[in-house]
Amino acid sequence: QVQLVESGGGLVQAGVSLRLSCAASGRTFSNYHMGWFRQAPGKEREFVAAISWSGGTTVYADSVKGRFTISREDAKNTVYLQMNSLKPEDTAVYTCAAALRGSGYISVMGQRADKYGYWGQGTQVTVSS
Repeated sequence: QVQLVESGGGLVQAGVSLRLSCAASGRTFSNYHMGWFRQAPGKEREFVAAISWSGGTTVYADSVKGRFTISREDAKNTVYLQMNSLKPEDTAVYTCAAALRGSGYISVMGQRADKYGYWGQGTQVTVSS
């Protein structure tokens, strides 16, 4: 079992930055690919970003590429999502997820929510215009 707890969400104005954190516990963090997904009201959950178990490969949704950065700090069992130049359309509940490294290459499976076996509760990000 892996427990995931997100933090760092809030209400911000468009154009500012926010950093989300996801703290993991329960298993060896470095054995897991990590991903961030988001769900806006009335919309389906969508992929945001993912990072491989080694930290060597990252994948981003086109909508956030160049603005968001995913990173991990294995010594703290934590994955981060640095969000810059936030837009009102980034408003959503952001949830982190973990997938065993054996799930495949992050560049292939990273965007698939069904490949992640563990999910956090989510943190709300609201961006006002």
